[in-house]
Amino acid sequence: MSALVSVVAPIYNEGPGVDRFVRRLGQVLGEAGLRYELVLVDDGSGDDSWDRIVQHALADDRVCGIQLSRNFGKEPAVLAGLEHAAGDAVVVIDSDLQHPPSAIPAMVQRWRDGAHVVEAVKRNRTGQGVIGRLGGKLFNRAFTGLTKVDLVNATDFRLLSRPALDALLRLPEHSSFFRGTSSWIGFRRASIEVDIDHREGGASRWTFRSLFRLAVNGLTSFTSAPLHLVTLGGLAFAAFAVVLGAQTLIRWLRGGSVAGFPTVILLLLVMGTFLLLGLGVIGEYLARIHEEVRARPRYLVQEKSARAVAEVPEQLVPERK
Repeated sequence: MSALVSVVAPIYNEGPGVDRFVRRLGQVLGEAGLRYELVLVDDGSGDDSWDRIVQHALADDRVCGIQLSRNFGKEPAVLAGLEHAAGDAVVVIDSDLQHPPSAIPAMVQRWRDGAHVVEAVKRNRTGQGVIGRLGGKLFNRAFTGLTKVDLVNATDFRLLSRPALDALLRLPEHSSFFRGTSSWIGFRRASIEVDIDHREGGASRWTFRSLFRLAVNGLTSFTSAPLHLVTLGGLAFAAFAVVLGAQTLIRWLRGGSVAGFPTVILLLLVMGTFLLLGLGVIGEYLARIHEEVRARPRYLVQEKSARAVAEVPEQLVPERK
């Protein structure tokens, strides 16, 4: 029997987009002659997305539906799909069709050629505003510089072999960042270039606030580098204080006037800003520690389609040790 390819897609308020996505995936994967399953994770949608998923699951036993009890966010939704996927290789893709499904057969071929992780690398950022493009590039470059994990032009659209997926699912942290952890695990890798398409139907659900929150969570859950930057900033201010103090003392010993009220005010403003930013960074890491200590499930399943109930173990999340 040929290998099974699982395609995992988080769904949030997509409505008619669910039908377009399932139809397009079925067309591409069917023409490629792949044996596949679609794992659609409804992340607490407020529209009829779940009803549409159930209809497709009843009509086609290759479609599995998982409905989370509320909106947990994209990362937990992706994790839920990965934990319920049964394939020998698993592809994660966005359901808005900006990630081109036509690239999946080429990714599967790279996997058959021996790669365990196949990454789709952006050639362009179609449909993304200037602020979104700059923000995405800034985050990816900052993440790469701080963690030494290359995310420049990277996407969540990627394929993992079963050994790579099992290694990823063994990571115990509560706050997951799929794009970063799937790169961190290593394994033999390959990449393909893709053109990001325009979103089909509706507007993006991502706001600046949600994207900023995702960036902060991804960075703080993956690396402690920002804490080290706070330390380096403190050392730089200490060195500056020593130099300024020495200059003031020398001028006083020479009988010069020690005037510098504007300088003092400026230093207080700069140091106050730095201290508040430093406390903010520390607070983010305390929040991560708080989440890990509470050890709550990363997601809760409210309902599953019939096939998912039959094939997936009852536990919601693998036991954390």
